[in-house]
Amino acid sequence: MVEPMSTARTRPVRVRTAHTADLAPATLHAVRALLDAAFEGDFGEDDWDHTVGGVHAFVHDEHGLAAHGSVVQRRVLHRGRSLRTGYVEGVAVRADRRRQGLGDAVMGTLEGVIDRAYVLGALGASDDGAALYAARGWQVWSGRIAALGPDGVVPLPEEEGSLHVRPAAGAGLPDPSGALFFDWRDGDLL
Repeated sequence: MVEPMSTARTRPVRVRTAHTADLAPATLHAVRALLDAAFEGDFGEDDWDHTVGGVHAFVHDEHGLAAHGSVVQRRVLHRGRSLRTGYVEGVAVRADRRRQGLGDAVMGTLEGVIDRAYVLGALGASDDGAALYAARGWQVWSGRIAALGPDGVVPLPEEEGSLHVRPAAGAGLPDPSGALFFDWRDGDLL
C-alpha cells in the first residue's frame, strides 16, 4: 500500500506500508541492514523478532531504503482489561537522510495504523528518539510498568521514563494510577 505523500522538510515523501508477510526477502534484508547500521551493532536477533510480524512503514529514495518503522500488536493489561496495543518498533533513518523529516513521516503513517487498528500506542524510546516522539504528542507513561512473565509479574522499574504512550483516535489514555502489564517476549520486554 502506498500512503499519501507527506511533506518532509526538504521535499515530499512517499511512505509505503506493507505487512511483514507481504515483503520480499530482499526488502526484509534491506530493513535489517538499515536497523543494524542505525543502532550501530546494538540490534540483535530478539530486536529483529520484535520488529517483524506487523505493519511496516518505509521510505525509499534513489539510494535504496532511507527510513523504516513498524507497528506490531502487543497485549497490555490495565486494571483487568486487556488492551490491544500497537507497539512501535524498528524506527530508523539512514545516516545521510537524518533531520530531513523522514522519521516524522514514518511515525505519522504508523500513528494512522494505530488509530485505525488499536486502542493504545506504545513504544520504548531511546534518548535519540525521545524528542521526535514528544514532538508528535507521545507522552512518557507516568505509572508503573511490569510484564506478565512465565513465573508471574516482573516489575520493570528500569524502563520507567522511557515508555511513551499515545491514545488511538477517539480513545483516552489509561489511568496512570494503575500499572501497565505487558505481554512476555524474549529479549527486551519493552
